[in-house]
Amino acid sequence: MTKAQFIAALTLLALLSACGNSRSDRALSGAGIGAGVGAVGSAIVGGGVLPGALIGGAVGAAAGGLTDKNDINLGKPLWR
Repeated sequence: MTKAQFIAALTLLALLSACGNSRSDRALSGAGIGAGVGAVGSAIVGGGVLPGALIGGAVGAAAGGLTDKNDINLGKPLWR
């Protein structure tokens, strides 16, 4: 991963960092954050970016969907 790709990935994560209040908002933002972190983490350790993104997205969606705003609250999502 090049330096520009890494910066782009971090920028994307920053844009997706709001969790939201509804279960669907939390699952959606969790999936986005998880996919970004999974892709970057997998690329850093030399794995495939797509599998890392898929696994991270699934874990993030589950974490977002299974928690409520009292458990983890990063604020209002950008799309609301």
